[in-house]
Amino acid sequence: MLDEALALRAAGVTAPVLAWLHGPGTDYAAGIAADVELSVNAEWALAEVVAAARSTGRPAQVHLCVDTGLSREGGTTADWPGVVFAAAKAQADGDIAVVGLWSHMAYADAPTHPTIGAQVAVFEEAVDLARGAGLTDARRHLANSAATVALPSTWYDMVRPGIALYGLDPLGGSDPTAHGLRPAMTVRASVALTKRVPAGVGVSYGHTYFPQDETTLALVPVGYADGVPRAGGNRVPVLAAGRQRTIAGRVCMDQFVLDVGDDVVAPGDEVVLWGPGDRGEPTAQQWADAVDTIHYELVTRIGGRFARRYVGSAGAV
Repeated sequence: MLDEALALRAAGVTAPVLAWLHGPGTDYAAGIAADVELSVNAEWALAEVVAAARSTGRPAQVHLCVDTGLSREGGTTADWPGVVFAAAKAQADGDIAVVGLWSHMAYADAPTHPTIGAQVAVFEEAVDLARGAGLTDARRHLANSAATVALPSTWYDMVRPGIALYGLDPLGGSDPTAHGLRPAMTVRASVALTKRVPAGVGVSYGHTYFPQDETTLALVPVGYADGVPRAGGNRVPVLAAGRQRTIAGRVCMDQFVLDVGDDVVAPGDEVVLWGPGDRGEPTAQQWADAVDTIHYELVTRIGGRFARRYVGSAGAV
């Protein structure tokens, strides 16, 4: 969204940035002033961008999005000619420069699915229409992470990897290294409290867990307000005191409990929720399998009291 693009600019990111998912009344002028490229999928949205460009005195850089079969973002094929011809006029008037033509795929994670060829055909027809209207300099982009990995015929002029930037398998497999990927996110927390309890004590809300023997419980101060799924209680593993352990009882809003048995665990000790998996920690895929979701949901929902730190870069020297 545009606010996210502006945050990147405020943080000093000068690379090209595309913002999309706009509603009526978006402050396009701020995006134009910050050299943010803007996606448009309807004539009314284009009119708002044109008005903002005129107010700033500089042309907007615009990508036109067509719906080729996902039935989500993008103008319909029926509306596409109107969007294209309005954009061509606005470009001729000097209000915008159409720098991109794009769409999004529904089944790229199933590389042999028949919708892929159908969407490509619709996209190419949409591009041909735009080229015929004079939008000859616009770059084409269609491929998400799965298509970037598995469908080189959909790469066109550039690609849009999403989950692959986390180093996770966009095709749903458990081995991202098969695609040259390595999981980039490690989620850590620290033990806040330990206590020795007798056998049979009920643990956390609803007492859905009871240790069979006297044991040590460790309290970890993160919960579903921080992105840890509530459904993970008694299901998802974490690494604590050298081995994987399943969360004991329900995940709470701001904490969960581990049963560490007789192992030595102290307040301040690290607990790893997931990571690359090469130190014995669980992976995001393990968590996704445990709670019947996808790894993308898990890695993007982490927030709250977790502090996101970006360490190093693939291009760093």
